[in-house]
Amino acid sequence: MGISWSVKTFNELTNEELYQVLRLRAEVFVVEQGCNYLDLDNYDQQALHLQGINETGLVAYTRLFAPGIKYDMASIGRVISSPSARGKGFGRQLMEVSIAAVEARWGKIPIKIGAQLYLQKFYESLGFVQSSEMYLEDQIPHIEMIRA
Repeated sequence: MGISWSVKTFNELTNEELYQVLRLRAEVFVVEQGCNYLDLDNYDQQALHLQGINETGLVAYTRLFAPGIKYDMASIGRVISSPSARGKGFGRQLMEVSIAAVEARWGKIPIKIGAQLYLQKFYESLGFVQSSEMYLEDQIPHIEMIRA
């Protein structure tokens, strides 16, 4: 079965949806990747939340930001797919839907991301270009990338 996609503001999320989003982010970013960091950064309230849901529940998610919130340009962050859903092409679909959602909301404008370095080729295949030197974020190599 496929994924149904929705984009909601923070205030439109139900308690259950918010719980599932925070649970998935903790499962992958904190537990799986071993990062001790404060995921709740007070940006969720300003983000659009793109959720990919199938029969098993939330399997893919991103946060979308208008220009001027995280960066001077629009941005996509907290890109995540559930461990149970990997290897099925959902990551590419997630980013394609995220890019389309940014463009639908704010027009065809540049999008900036902070990408884990090992995903550079994946993001390049979606039109992103490296725009910074490598930096460590939570002990994981990252680069900034822009899709013009």
